[in-house]
Amino acid sequence: MLPAAFPAVAAFGFGVGMLARHGGRAFRALRRNMAVQAARAMDVPLPASGSAQQVKLALCQMSITADKDANIQAMRATVKEAASNGAKLVVLPEMWNCPYSNDSFPTYAEDIEGGKSPSVIALAEAACENQVTLVGGSLPEASQGKLYNTCCVFDSSGKLLAKHRKTHLFDIDIPGKMTFRESLTLSPGPGPTVVDTEAGRLGIGICYDIRFPELAWIYAQRGCQLLVYPGAFNTTTGPLHWELLQRSRAVDNQLFVAACSPARSPDSAYQAWGHSTVVGPFAEVLATTGHEADIVYAELDYAQVEERRTQIPIRTQKRSDIYGLVDYTSV
Repeated sequence: MLPAAFPAVAAFGFGVGMLARHGGRAFRALRRNMAVQAARAMDVPLPASGSAQQVKLALCQMSITADKDANIQAMRATVKEAASNGAKLVVLPEMWNCPYSNDSFPTYAEDIEGGKSPSVIALAEAACENQVTLVGGSLPEASQGKLYNTCCVFDSSGKLLAKHRKTHLFDIDIPGKMTFRESLTLSPGPGPTVVDTEAGRLGIGICYDIRFPELAWIYAQRGCQLLVYPGAFNTTTGPLHWELLQRSRAVDNQLFVAACSPARSPDSAYQAWGHSTVVGPFAEVLATTGHEADIVYAELDYAQVEERRTQIPIRTQKRSDIYGLVDYTSV
């Protein structure tokens, strides 16, 4: 069933056969009208001026080990360090509490909904103790017989604001270089996650999600100011695509993009690219690093989002009579 937010889409199905048979011109006109109305229905304004307009962001490029308890302690320490340096929004990497491997995901998975998640408890405590908005990277989640790659977002009181399950699973095969299939162990999440925080309106994706511009477009249309992608690109695709994709999502949607990777570990079977990066709405790289453990800081001024959209008004120049994106998850 199509969502009620799109009456034109619902109306499109009524009498479509008759229009197609008896009035090609009328059919095309109705289709164009449908696209325009659907696009307008999805286009949400940016948060009001009373919400956060400037925020200091920290990306914690952690070294990950096979010891979960050690990873949890390292997470606490790096969040504390970031907060002590003035960060109000802190982001962790993908799979920060375990090695990135299909063998590890079932072993390290935690039941978040059942309250049996030492990693999530530690994340909530770290957010509260340091008074930061915390995008808790991702960790393997066990739920109703399935495993997910899940990101939890907390406010500065430690309250869980949102949970994003990786929407697009990392299944690739580059012969002789990189083969990985998350779908062997993980299930895909239900869709977009938009969360209003003290540090702005965030759209959450995890690693491979960044390759899909449609997801970023939905986030932009829902008024997100910053897209956050905990990720663990590898040394095959990382050099070519990691920064390119971040800058592409930023310039396509004229907003901020932040991607946080684990540090590279020479002892790991999966070699992360590192290079955690923050990109501005003009596709400019605001801050980045190499492949070793580090914390990347950037000052975000959300007024730049509206400024860039005014200067280059592609949002109002889109040809909704020709193309469009329908967000089936909108309510």
